[in-house]
Amino acid sequence: MAFWPTPEHWSVSIPLDTDHWRVPALAESGVVELSPMPVEVPEVEWMGLEYMDWKSGGDTNFAPLASADGELDCRGFWDKGKTDKDALWTSNAEIAPTLRDYVSAVGANFGRVRVIKLEPQDHETAIRSIHRDDNNRFNPEGEGWVVRTWVELTDNPDSYMLLMDTGADGLPDPTTERRVSLQRGARFVVDTQRLWHVVVHNGDEPRYALITSFESSPTLAEWIDTERVPIAG
Repeated sequence: MAFWPTPEHWSVSIPLDTDHWRVPALAESGVVELSPMPVEVPEVEWMGLEYMDWKSGGDTNFAPLASADGELDCRGFWDKGKTDKDALWTSNAEIAPTLRDYVSAVGANFGRVRVIKLEPQDHETAIRSIHRDDNNRFNPEGEGWVVRTWVELTDNPDSYMLLMDTGADGLPDPTTERRVSLQRGARFVVDTQRLWHVVVHNGDEPRYALITSFESSPTLAEWIDTERVPIAG
């Protein structure tokens, strides 16, 4: 039998219904695709970084650009008693000024900023790592809900982010499956605490992408509305 999460999966206990401010654009499906990355990112800005062996969603390494205390640390901010926001730049940010400036220009409060290096994995392998993120641990109710954004740095059009909403049983609902193509420059925003997600990487080389945690706010909502792919019709 193919793998499928059970009610004992650690993601099931992560809260969904809370009193946090949320971006309206994510209300319907939990994901918004943006227009392509508007600036060119030199390859050295992801190849020249210091990576750490940190596993999440497959065979991965991460290069932290911003962390809870400015150290090269991949752990959740809760290990430092913080919510995933109010981050400080690390030494890696000096190597990636285009990516650093891109994040800063959004204008919203950000948390973890990392470049992911993901080794190839097919659908059967990837689905074993499908999960939801614990983005809002220690986040006071009434403040902004933390979501994540992606920028694809390498060109992998045959790879995709696999997304599923959470069903009534707390598990992924296959009827809500959505796939976001991962060609170079693709950008999207995902409520990864709401949506189960994992990347199916059909390639021969590692895939690199920038992942940023942002606190939901009117500033982030305005940025998304400005940057999103226009709705046809």
